[in-house]
Amino acid sequence: MREAVIVEAVRTGVGRRKGGLSGWHAVDLSAVVLNELVKRAGVDPVVVDDVVWGCVSQVGDQSSNIARYAVLAAGWPETVPGTSVNRACGSSQQALDFAAQAVMSGQQDVVVAGGVEVMSRVPLGSARAGGIPFGPKATERYDGFSFNQGLSAEKIARKWNFSRTQLDEYAALSHERAAAAQDGGAFEAQIAPVTMEEATVAADETVRRGTSVETLSGLKPAFLDDGLIHAGNSSPITDGAAALLVTTPEKARELGLTPIVRYRYGTVVGSDPVLMLTGPIPATERVLRKAGVGLDDVGVFEVNEAFAPIPLAWLAETGADTALLNPLGGAIALGHPLGATGAILMTRMVHHMRDNAIRYGLQTMCEGGGSANATLVELAG
Repeated sequence: MREAVIVEAVRTGVGRRKGGLSGWHAVDLSAVVLNELVKRAGVDPVVVDDVVWGCVSQVGDQSSNIARYAVLAAGWPETVPGTSVNRACGSSQQALDFAAQAVMSGQQDVVVAGGVEVMSRVPLGSARAGGIPFGPKATERYDGFSFNQGLSAEKIARKWNFSRTQLDEYAALSHERAAAAQDGGAFEAQIAPVTMEEATVAADETVRRGTSVETLSGLKPAFLDDGLIHAGNSSPITDGAAALLVTTPEKARELGLTPIVRYRYGTVVGSDPVLMLTGPIPATERVLRKAGVGLDDVGVFEVNEAFAPIPLAWLAETGADTALLNPLGGAIALGHPLGATGAILMTRMVHHMRDNAIRYGLQTMCEGGGSANATLVELAG
């Protein structure tokens, strides 16, 4: 089987709710990162065999195969197709897995993977308005089956006996790390500035410097009156997009491109749909076992911080080094624009790996409905 490599990765800064990206249509925001991707790579988009694009709320502004319309909005040749993927929060991570699989199989040579979500314009839950997304049979099968991931996060916090203080300490650390990374310029090379009228977004807008357990202690629980989960230890509503260029080492040489990482293995698992958000634990075990790589061989882990209990439960079960988990901060500080997050996390991770000569990076993402993706990449060179 052929190898797949990521040769370029770019993202927008993540915009806060009603912030600098909220005026953008998701198609046009996608076009920005598509064009920045091929510009940085120095390739003609005519060589792209497909664009695989994650998006969760595929309704309204984000409906009707957003991938195809993003290609057209970017001014790319009409011969370039596009398809949209919805695996809940893991949509653009799954887009990368699909892109790599297409390249490795020999069916395609150059594929763009990525995703978008403009939650300011298409709020979470829009796609289920007026309907019953689970259907009666699934609802009957599981007691406590819910669309509300916050309730699942509450269940996880209690199952692993996390205190409110532990959750808030983790949330404060996310902001501290993100602020340090931002101030140190760790994100500058990966972000494509986005300008509308006279406003430019060139950095992540949701980092709150000085966040502490004390500042978080005054926030009211969001889902239960006596709950542990609140706005400060959850990921905020955000907007953003990201894109990755996937090909083979041979095609990269032909196009004059230098791979950043090799795609080693990707997997997806199903898990308890009531707890819903614990899938990263078995997904991590499976991807490492399939790749033949040990936990201690991995130098950076990106575990999406949808809510603070998710990475903390993952740490408790895997025994990974805390210092290697989300070292640049995570979604609590940097946002979680749903369909874009998988590609955003991968973009952050591969740049971090290249900047710090880290051999292996592992990314995993909890997803609505009780599934999770895990992807392992290896520094090229």
